[in-house]
Amino acid sequence: MTARGWFLFSLMGVVWGIPYLMIKVAVDDVSPSGVVFTRCALGALLLLPFALRQPGLVRNVRTHWKAMLAFAVIEIIGPWYTLTDAERHLSSSTAGLLIAGVPIVGVLLSRFFGAAESLGTRRVTGLALGLGGVGVLTVPHLTGGDALSLAEVTVTVIGYATAPLIAARHLKDVPTLHLITPCLALAAVVYAPAAAATRPAALPPADILAALAGLGVVCTAVAFVAFLELIKEAGPIRASVITYVNPAIAVAAGVLFLDEPLTSTVLAAFALILTGSVLATATTSVPRPRRVPWSTRQTSRAGGRVESLAGLPEERPGSTGQGDG
Repeated sequence: MTARGWFLFSLMGVVWGIPYLMIKVAVDDVSPSGVVFTRCALGALLLLPFALRQPGLVRNVRTHWKAMLAFAVIEIIGPWYTLTDAERHLSSSTAGLLIAGVPIVGVLLSRFFGAAESLGTRRVTGLALGLGGVGVLTVPHLTGGDALSLAEVTVTVIGYATAPLIAARHLKDVPTLHLITPCLALAAVVYAPAAAATRPAALPPADILAALAGLGVVCTAVAFVAFLELIKEAGPIRASVITYVNPAIAVAAGVLFLDEPLTSTVLAAFALILTGSVLATATTSVPRPRRVPWSTRQTSRAGGRVESLAGLPEERPGSTGQGDG
């Protein structure tokens, strides 16, 4: 990966590691619909002037509206609500760790998008370890009335794994701002009625306002631009590997700022999910070119042996060396 790719990767690892903390703070006083609306509206308003400066915004929306609508629904409208609603019952650490399963689901879903590689023993082992880590984390919640919240996070994971594949296959020629700005605006319009109906009776406290502002500015406007550029730089599967870093940031933020417990179960789940994700998304090795000995009847200026490309037509006596001669 290039230096630009590593910078985007590092930036995304942080800015998408802290939303879980901010969402947990915001839902104490604001409804999930209100959180999603505020986040999307702020992001759209910040990005709109920059999107309008680039020519072709209307043309791109008209040409790619179907894929853009699918991206908006699968990446934003659905997952952001389900994640926010789930955090009313789950800790930010748990939510962040469960989202770490995105690369694993991405590997499985890529098979339906024509971008799959053979799994092999290493990837199968990674999938098994990652799913085991999810199991370690979720089983204690199944008997505590959190099954619905876990299902909501599952919806979020599937959405987060699918949307980059759509962007890479159908929207790679659309400028980043032309894609994300209309998607955020559409999500804000969708959630505006519910947000208005469930708005707080009084102005929320300063910490909640700060959390909402952080979600809109840092975790949405800045993060989405960086993420879509990362997809173009490194591809959808490698881009989703930012979830290797996100759980560590989410757990650390929850422990430091919300006094969430750092239990052995959380640590075990983190180790299993992280190891599984690394193995499941590892790049398959490319065979090295085979060294073929030069014929002893031929001379060489390289000490009697040179590298030869396998698969070329054999040179016959009297030929020119250009195919059939």
